[in-house]
Amino acid sequence: MSRRLDSAQPYVIGLFRIVVGLLFAVHGAASLFGVLGGAAGTDGGTIEAGTWPGWYAAAIQLVCGGLVLLGLGTRGAALIASGSMAYAYFDVHQQAALWPIQNGGELAALFSWTFLLLVFTGSGAFGLDRLFARRTADGQKQAPEKSPVTA
Repeated sequence: MSRRLDSAQPYVIGLFRIVVGLLFAVHGAASLFGVLGGAAGTDGGTIEAGTWPGWYAAAIQLVCGGLVLLGLGTRGAALIASGSMAYAYFDVHQQAALWPIQNGGELAALFSWTFLLLVFTGSGAFGLDRLFARRTADGQKQAPEKSPVTA
């Protein structure tokens, strides 16, 4: 049983990454463009451009969520996303109460830990990271080794 589960691991991680990236990117798109109900607390509106920290958080959500969704630069994008959500939890939510259930920070905490996990697992299957890594590895195998020219 364990062997079967282990063989499916890259595919499950890939699907996990796609879903998490999509959810994160949608949060950013809602805040920046007012789609899908808009930014929280704006009745379908957007966050004013350049406001700290909301607009920058939304930009990180859209860009990093899109990169994680595609599996492109997954580890770096996930690290930035994880840090931004940790900042959101400790700076915005924890001021209200200690526990996430009390301060409304469950989503920030979950996203932070989820993206931290992706930093260590990588993109899994279905990611562009793997496609480019495979293409680069094939190119390195085919390139003839050049020896230095001596006179």
